[in-house]
Amino acid sequence: MKDYVRHQRSRMFESDFFEFFSKVHPSTPFILYIPAGLFILGYALATGVTTPLWAAAMLPVGWFAWQIMEWSLHKSLFHWEGNTPFTRRMHQILHGYHHDYPDDDQRLVMPIGASLPVVLLIAGLLYLVGVPHLTLPFWAGMLFGYLWYDFIHYSTHFRKPTTEWGKRMRSHHMAHHFAVPDKNFGISHMWLDRFLGTLRVRETGAKHD
Repeated sequence: MKDYVRHQRSRMFESDFFEFFSKVHPSTPFILYIPAGLFILGYALATGVTTPLWAAAMLPVGWFAWQIMEWSLHKSLFHWEGNTPFTRRMHQILHGYHHDYPDDDQRLVMPIGASLPVVLLIAGLLYLVGVPHLTLPFWAGMLFGYLWYDFIHYSTHFRKPTTEWGKRMRSHHMAHHFAVPDKNFGISHMWLDRFLGTLRVRETGAKHD
């Protein structure tokens, strides 16, 4: 397992331009996406594009779809290093830096330059499906699921958990960082790790604070 540096930050890019945009205040995604998601969902309900019944049905479907996407991207993309200098550099930008400097609070949620294209791409693909009464609340559910992921990820690193569930989630993620980087790919949940056999419980008493 690679070494890591606690309670420090480092540069990710030599370019000041890219370095600036690789950082984000943890509140930024919530300030941007919560109003946007509520407005679009509210507009769709007010204009009859979808109905309260379909919204109630599809919002949780979108939420769980995000959790599947979260687990899959974390396992298959973020931890893939490849065999070339380019792929290893991409890995370092996408996820390697976070494992090297897990306490950098400016890189615990996705920069808008990374998350916004994904949000728009998913919206565009769902638009092509052509059933907006289903896909629009589904998209909103995915968006809010993503925000929950960002909140949990930040919280597991920088907020002391006050509930048993929070303590389990923090232990789950810290085990991924400091003991079993090939396990525990869920950030906002543990059910997929349990279902797909990638769950590893950290040993009692292990501390990496």
